[in-house]
Amino acid sequence: MANRHTSKQVRSRYGRYDGGDPLAPPVDISEALDAIGQDVMAGYSPERAMREFLRRGGREQRGLDDLARQVAERRRELLQRHNLDGTLDEIRELLDRAVLEERKQLARDVELDDGDRAFRELQLDGLPPNVAAAVSELSSYDWQSREARGAYEQIKDLLGRELLDQRFAGMKQALENATDEDRAAINEMLTDLNGLLEKRAMGADSQEDFDEFMAKHGDFFPENPQNLDELLDAMAARAAAAQRMLNSMSAEQRAELMQLSQQAFGSPQLMESLSQLDANLQMLRPGEDWSGSERMDGEEGLGLGDGTGVFQDLADLDQLSEQLSQSYGGARMDDLDLDALARQLGDEARVDARTLQELERALRDGGTLRRGSDGNLQLTPKAMRQLGKALLRDVAEKMSGRQGQRELRRAGAAGELSGATRQWEFGDTEPWHVPRTITNAVVRTAGEGLDPRAGVRLTIDDIEVQETEARTQACVALLVDTSFSMAMDGRWVPMKRTALALHTLIRSRFRGDALQLIGFGRHAEVMDIEQLTALDAMWDKGTNLHHALLLANRHFRKHPNAQPVLLIVTDGEPTSHLEPDGDVYFSYPPHPLTVAYAVRELDNARRLGAQTTFFRLGDDPGLARFIESMAARVEGRVVAPELDDLGAAVVGSYLGSRAPGDAMPYRGGYGDWFGGRGFWVGD
Repeated sequence: MANRHTSKQVRSRYGRYDGGDPLAPPVDISEALDAIGQDVMAGYSPERAMREFLRRGGREQRGLDDLARQVAERRRELLQRHNLDGTLDEIRELLDRAVLEERKQLARDVELDDGDRAFRELQLDGLPPNVAAAVSELSSYDWQSREARGAYEQIKDLLGRELLDQRFAGMKQALENATDEDRAAINEMLTDLNGLLEKRAMGADSQEDFDEFMAKHGDFFPENPQNLDELLDAMAARAAAAQRMLNSMSAEQRAELMQLSQQAFGSPQLMESLSQLDANLQMLRPGEDWSGSERMDGEEGLGLGDGTGVFQDLADLDQLSEQLSQSYGGARMDDLDLDALARQLGDEARVDARTLQELERALRDGGTLRRGSDGNLQLTPKAMRQLGKALLRDVAEKMSGRQGQRELRRAGAAGELSGATRQWEFGDTEPWHVPRTITNAVVRTAGEGLDPRAGVRLTIDDIEVQETEARTQACVALLVDTSFSMAMDGRWVPMKRTALALHTLIRSRFRGDALQLIGFGRHAEVMDIEQLTALDAMWDKGTNLHHALLLANRHFRKHPNAQPVLLIVTDGEPTSHLEPDGDVYFSYPPHPLTVAYAVRELDNARRLGAQTTFFRLGDDPGLARFIESMAARVEGRVVAPELDDLGAAVVGSYLGSRAPGDAMPYRGGYGDWFGGRGFWVGD
């Protein structure tokens, strides 16, 4: 019985794997995130900050600028190395050889009539200096020397191969020692190709027409295009490069080549077919660069085919330069042509570019950046947490006075559980989290291919402990000066880094504490961390400490059972205050009334029980005297840190204020606080 089911043969197609190293670890975005965060704090948009990092690269990662510089150097090297006389020079050498061999034959041929010899020598002596004219004039010459005739025929053959190599890469080598049958096959292919392109111009072509053409002439197209559009794209790009090369020649060079081209293969038919092909390609692909030119003044002569390849390389380099600039609308790293980059700069450049692509993809799609309602990129809360953790690690290193000491993690005053867990480390005294510990052991046992039902054995890596924190709740107000002097004197970014570090610490390790961030310039404003981090520096005359203290005291009153902690970061005396009607009064030098308003609210903060610390930035003696008197009035502390130590100073002050017992006084260093590096850093 005949089988009713026809099995469809499935053909597998193989090609080069282009997916990167499958065993490579995920791209590390920590360095990029830190750099982006720094730029955002300095006033860049997240989009621009990301672009700047991709442009600069990292410590061990080349950026777009490095690749663009390589592209520019490669382009300059191509232009400085080559000239466009290669084909003419080669033809001139063949012509000189032919004439020399002919003169030798005339001199040694004793049987040749003297009159005939004299006439032939006269013909050779009278050849025009123009190579093309000389080749044309010798087209009817009756060569006596077989070697001379061979050299002259090589000129025709070379011209044909060069002209074809301009349009079809590799033809010059493939057609070496070509026969008449080979030339006839080429003419037939060109005729059929022009016919196919004319069909396309009239909209009458079909895939069947293309398949029939490729079945007949596919050997001429090693690129193996799958449809006519692919064939057109490849051929138009090379034909346009050939035209740009012609445009780059001098008028004399172009005239000589045009005249010589009629001698190709000893027949003008080839040139006619190629001219028709160029016209068809220009009509079907007008978007190619058909009018460009370059100046080449190097020592190495280029033939027509090789020169066309160089001009294609130049076009690739120009496209790569634009792609690497990422300066056009909607630019993405995925726009980079990795194959072209590898062709021009090598595999190492491809690896660098792919890494940058993966980095951008990880930043955009990995929860680091998101598109806001206004369409602009923003740092996500996840990114802010990661950035804050990095800043906390920096703060901990600055606060650590004993390098190499193991980290100590202390429980709170009454050992209150925070709800979080972490892996056990040597020296930990916190209670085990039994469910998490047992779960880790079961999962590990199953992962090792064993049956957990047969029993599990605990290892050190399985153990998780419960984190604890002090029961004492703090109500923290961080007041940061946002007047223009902070940005003008380079204090803008350290201020923001400090705020983010403190925010991250409280949100991650002291969740029961209430933090409020207050920025004060001409006005004061309660800000969330994202708003403060992205805040641009503004020309804002005024330092309204009075308004900031009003907001801080309101925050303290909302948390009557918490310990108030007042932290003030400023580089100037108060120069503005709020009037009873809500207007802002500004005066420089500070008006006594402005100072009185600020002092009154500072007294109110003391009555609420606030522990106050001033962080004085700058070396102004007047500011120092003013802040010292303000701090003395409320039994507060004054810290005058260097900019790099501002974060450590603020975090240290906060930790000291919530330590059991009396607050620790500032001693100029934090190495002994909480046993070296803080338990609060986390993983």
